Amino acid sequence: MKGLPPMRKLIIRLLLFAVLVGGAVYTGLANPLIEWQVKGALVQAGVGEKRADCMAGRMTQRLNVVQLWKLRQGMAPQAGEPKAGYGLGELIKRLRRSQDGEAVAVLTTSAGLCSLGLG
Repeated sequence: MKGLPPMRKLIIRLLLFAVLVGGAVYTGLANPLIEWQVKGALVQAGVGEKRADCMAGRMTQRLNVVQLWKLRQGMAPQAGEPKAGYGLGELIKRLRRSQDGEAVAVLTTSAGLCSLGLG
């Protein structure tokens, strides 16, 4: 890479980085990091620490990264929506925005099982 122009070096490095990250996600090496992110998002959404830990483990085992990302985007408050302290109706509205029935099912079953101590 000594004779390459700086822009080409940058592109090659970015592609190499993308391949490494993609490989880590595909092989499961990134699962602890993904689980940590999911747990943090659940805690931020108002789920208790212990329940969020349980739910994050179940969710990262059953959903792929794209589904988790869609779920997080759907749950994020939009303009005019409360950031915290909302009820069941608001929660259902936000879950529907993700438009992924499997992700919603995994989230709700994880919440139920973990609240019962079965997760």
